[in-house]
Amino acid sequence: MSSSTPVFEVLPRDLSAYRQGNVGIDYVHRFESGRPGPHVLINALTHGNELCGMVAATHLLDQGVRPLKGTLTVSFANVAAYESFDIHQPFESRQLVHNLNRVWDPELLDSSEDSPELRRARALRPVVAAADHILDIHSTSQDVEPFWVYPAFARNASVALALGQPSVHMVMPNGLGSGVPLIQHGAHGDGASAAGAALVVECGQHFHQSSADVATAAALGFLAHYGLIEAPEVRTPPVPQRRFELLATLMVQTSEFRFTRPVVGFERFAQGELIAQDGPHEIRALCDDCTVMMPTRAPIVGREAVYLTRPL
Repeated sequence: MSSSTPVFEVLPRDLSAYRQGNVGIDYVHRFESGRPGPHVLINALTHGNELCGMVAATHLLDQGVRPLKGTLTVSFANVAAYESFDIHQPFESRQLVHNLNRVWDPELLDSSEDSPELRRARALRPVVAAADHILDIHSTSQDVEPFWVYPAFARNASVALALGQPSVHMVMPNGLGSGVPLIQHGAHGDGASAAGAALVVECGQHFHQSSADVATAAALGFLAHYGLIEAPEVRTPPVPQRRFELLATLMVQTSEFRFTRPVVGFERFAQGELIAQDGPHEIRALCDDCTVMMPTRAPIVGREAVYLTRPL
């Protein structure tokens, strides 16, 4: 865990100019080419303090990016949380009540439960359902190498591998384990469906310019992959891909949660080695080379503590 003050290279900007979309839903912009092709959704700000997605989405809109074929939708998801950003508490604007990236279970969306995030997810539900392919842009609290996250469907892996960057993948064979993320809503959560790819890109630390650069490159690369924009003339050389399988998602159960040593992500543990103590509960490595990903920087009871993975 780390409680050090982050370096702010990117800060929120006023998004009011983007509020009026063109599909009847605030902060959702759709552009149709008039030519046959896929419908691609670029989604930003699922979490309010993950600013790289804001940079990428505003880049697409400010630069007037329009699809050569098919349809492009650009959305800002949790703007309410984003607008609560306080530089003195920069990690608090992740969400207002619910984690917007865990509420995409139809049973929950159809329930009477209420929160700003649930209302927003219900409003965005047709936007997500309409998309053939989805890129959901995220970032991490710790300064770690960027990586993809996706259900272990061939359609997802083939796109992430074809794009090449980021070169690290976290593959989910059995879902996320702590709720239903946006990329597994509806047909995108069904490996047997005819849905297209749905990927999360974790771009690096929330407030770093490098994360914003990764997010913008990932968005442009995703659009180019499907032919909505021209592919860049200069292609980067292929790099070795590293894939990790999600084994377990551990939640914080007590206020006494502590890692046994400082971790930021990608640390490896031997089978049975103690990773964390959560009151009376022990979190131990499930295998040799058990690799921790997205460890919490500040444990909150009921939220994710750490993801345990293994190299593939």
